[in-house]
Amino acid sequence: MLALAMSAWVWAGERGMLRRFEGSVAQANATARALSDEVRGFEEVVDVVPGARTLLVELRAGAEPSDALVRALDAQARTLEARVGSTHEVRVTYEGPDLHDVATLAGLSSDDVVSLHSSVEYVVAFIGFQPGFPYLLGLPEQLVCPRLATPRVKVPPGSVAIAGEYAGIYPAASPGGWRLIGTTDLALFDPTREQPSLLAPGDRVRFVPA
Repeated sequence: MLALAMSAWVWAGERGMLRRFEGSVAQANATARALSDEVRGFEEVVDVVPGARTLLVELRAGAEPSDALVRALDAQARTLEARVGSTHEVRVTYEGPDLHDVATLAGLSSDDVVSLHSSVEYVVAFIGFQPGFPYLLGLPEQLVCPRLATPRVKVPPGSVAIAGEYAGIYPAASPGGWRLIGTTDLALFDPTREQPSLLAPGDRVRFVPA
């Protein structure tokens, strides 16, 4: 791989270029998503994966990064206009096994938790953990709570959950330590679709009580 002077990004494996951003999670993620749109069209780039605070750019096998790509990834972090994607309404039955515990932690009633959770618009920060799992920013501060001390062995598909400053939806059954407050019938991941993941970074989500 070509030896390059790097200050803002580092190699991740043989074909990955990783850039990290500072600031709040919301600010860092917005910059990562905006830069992902900027570099996605480069000929030598095969995939772009924004994370909470990072951007991973995967090069095509055998390709070297162009000077323009290096400049984009090595530039001083700047305010970019992050893509605004599609808006999705997710109908939720708020009867999750952790709803009461979340309410107790927050000093609220269960109805208050439902009202708060469904009162805001979330942005898909990134997809991770399992195919189609959205990490959603925008959770009201009153609902920020820690993960379970002991993760569940199996979380049902369609579980609507919160953990830390994120909300999320489990596309498939899996172990998990997020707090489950409801369920949805929405199919978040289908490998037979042209775009298997229903949600993409930059999309907006509104939860609607069923």
